[in-house]
Amino acid sequence: MADRRSGMVQSMGYPNPSSSVVSRAVAAAAANRRQSSMRTGRASKQYSVSAFYSMAAEQDVEVEDDLAQAQRILRDLKSKISTQSKKNFVLERDVRYLDSRIALLIANRMALDEQNEVASHLEEHDDQGDEHYPDHRKMQQYGNLFFLLQSEPRHVASLCRLVNLAEIDTLLQTVMFTLYGNQYESREEHLLLTMFQNVLAAQFETTTEFTSLLRANTPVSRMMTTYTRRGPGQSYLKTVLSNSINGLLEHKDLNLQINPLKVYEEMVNQFEEEGRDLPPGMPRSVTPDVAAANPDVIAIIQPRLVMLMDVTNRFLETIMQSLDQVPYGIRWICKQIRSLTKRKYPEATDIAICSLIGGFFFLRFLNPAIVTPQAYMLVDRLPGKHPRTTLTLIAKMLQNLANKPSYAKETYMIPTNPFVEKNKQRINRFLNDLCEVGDFYESLEMDQYMALSKKDIVLNITLNEMYNTHALLQQHIDVLAPKKDDHLRILLTEAGSAPAQVPRKQNLPIVLPLFSRWETPIQDLTTALMSENNITQNDIQYMEAKAIFVQLVRSLPYFAKKPVMDLHRIAETAATSKDAQMVRKGIKVQDMLKELEAANVIDRKDNYALLAQEIKQELVHLGDLKDRVMQESSSLESVYKTILDHNNYLKSQLESYKAYLQNVRIQSSGGEKGSKKSVGIGVEVEHSGKGSKSKASKPQILGPYKFTHQQLEKDGVIAVTNVPESRKGNIFFTISCPMPGTFIIELHYKGRDKPILEMDLKLDDLLEKQQDNIQVLDLEYVQLSVVRTLHLLNKTFVTKSKNGIFS
Repeated sequence: MADRRSGMVQSMGYPNPSSSVVSRAVAAAAANRRQSSMRTGRASKQYSVSAFYSMAAEQDVEVEDDLAQAQRILRDLKSKISTQSKKNFVLERDVRYLDSRIALLIANRMALDEQNEVASHLEEHDDQGDEHYPDHRKMQQYGNLFFLLQSEPRHVASLCRLVNLAEIDTLLQTVMFTLYGNQYESREEHLLLTMFQNVLAAQFETTTEFTSLLRANTPVSRMMTTYTRRGPGQSYLKTVLSNSINGLLEHKDLNLQINPLKVYEEMVNQFEEEGRDLPPGMPRSVTPDVAAANPDVIAIIQPRLVMLMDVTNRFLETIMQSLDQVPYGIRWICKQIRSLTKRKYPEATDIAICSLIGGFFFLRFLNPAIVTPQAYMLVDRLPGKHPRTTLTLIAKMLQNLANKPSYAKETYMIPTNPFVEKNKQRINRFLNDLCEVGDFYESLEMDQYMALSKKDIVLNITLNEMYNTHALLQQHIDVLAPKKDDHLRILLTEAGSAPAQVPRKQNLPIVLPLFSRWETPIQDLTTALMSENNITQNDIQYMEAKAIFVQLVRSLPYFAKKPVMDLHRIAETAATSKDAQMVRKGIKVQDMLKELEAANVIDRKDNYALLAQEIKQELVHLGDLKDRVMQESSSLESVYKTILDHNNYLKSQLESYKAYLQNVRIQSSGGEKGSKKSVGIGVEVEHSGKGSKSKASKPQILGPYKFTHQQLEKDGVIAVTNVPESRKGNIFFTISCPMPGTFIIELHYKGRDKPILEMDLKLDDLLEKQQDNIQVLDLEYVQLSVVRTLHLLNKTFVTKSKNGIFS
């Protein structure tokens, strides 16, 4: 059993790696790597297998040059993004659940047991107890099971179609962020996309009407949306949309509202704000048709339409110019949609097919980020009223452009049809171009085959992810594995009944080693390749020598600058250096040069010209690779910061709910039972001594705390300000908390004893505004962001005990 634990990976659908599989895999690796520069006359099979040695030269852990350092930074960054993306997905699920439950609390319609259920979603992990931890035998069984699920995506694909909407989010968490959670690793990404292909194919088979394809809120559509929230998709949105959206937000007074009824209401409001009576024949309320026919409304809308179409056109240009930046996986899904549509509906027009592709690319991917950029952390502050309206209209126009038919559903959007007609052919070309990417099947075979030699394939997975997946598989086993000898059925039978879900505090993440029940490990990859592909020992030795020389030159970079590459001198320098690893490599390649010359593979008379030429080509490639790695790292740094910011935002939401729930419990229990080891906003925790129990102290006034106008505006707490620029330096705010859940916000002007404005604010009211999607709190001189204000109150007044908040 020990050899199985080393981490083999079963090739997809192949009981044993056959010669043809390996041949195609090796050939695929060569086909994808520097085809033009590598054709210099030797047998092509040598260059096929040289893919292995090229990868070794690129990623050798013993080399300490700029490339190696840049690669380590990039790998670490990608790992962090993958891990943090999963954390955000889990937090988003909690926030969505609590959004609905807190609304009941606000309305005082939640019983005590329901309050306890809500509280359970706010508990932190307890690292102490391990009574729920699987024993060694269970770990082996789960290692077998999840190895099979990962390497044979058809099982997961079938399961995703069988579960209901209530179950899909938990399963998607496991699939997208755990089973295939390494978002930048080609094998896991390609396996995940293979699963998508199976799911989409089944969706096309079972859908009866073309118009409903991929548009309903189904587990499949939820899968597609969740996929776009992975690291590469977030990176694309940040790179492509952030500047355009932030540029629009700078013009906070630019009003491009074109809905005649709302424009009419703006006119009425303006009259009332100025204290003027409405003109004769201008009633306060009218129908949409009357508003659309009003000459003043028409005169206001006309220039707005021109500007709106111009702004949207700039967004469209930016998106269309980003074709090469669109993540491969998203383009490949577009390709599958096009291919499946043509097969299932051969009579479908190009416009109809493009509408389906656009339904995924725009409706599921781009437009949500345009409409709510703050949720995707594309902006630093909450969009104001006018920019928010403009972004919504831009998204509607882009969706109308990608839709079939080409015309708007809302009457007031009909005047934007010229934009649609002008750009329809362009957008269809772009959507078709999205689909022009190569397939990955051969490279996946290579990845799968190489994975057979790995010894460290693991999953970072929580107990409840394991147990929930186990339970779902058991529930649908007769569909997933109808035969007695199906591997999945055998593993589930051995694993027995699925354990119950553990309490949140005991839902610990564990490292699960993956290995196969049926696969034989590959102990020596080189020997396997030789036997499977008729490659000689000389071919292998030649490629290994080249890889070692590349590593040596990376460690001795001055040799790369010389016009003629003296391999004999490089080997000698390495063999006589003070570094033990260099000495070992130098001596080895000295021997290899002699053996290759004796076999008439290379010739010292021409200074090993062919080998030297290939080494130079490899080094040129590595130089370009370093630039690409550093450029990618720079881009991903921004993405990682965005994901962390979003994580902090989600945590602040949960902290608000924690504080509110605790305040409710304090008030309902007279401040006794519910106060142990937990706090609400404005409740301090005291410790009377070691080992003593924590309890809420008698409420006392906290604060006031002082904040400048510039500070709050920079942090996005002030969403809109009417304070002149010249006076902002003289304005400051104070916030105090006289009792749990109650705050007093005062606006002061320097030099004056009394505040200009004072507001009594309840935590309940803030949360209720958030529930009602009211995004700003009006203080006459400024408007505060509801979400950022909650975050500020949490940061300022929530006192953390030693064991954490609400532990």
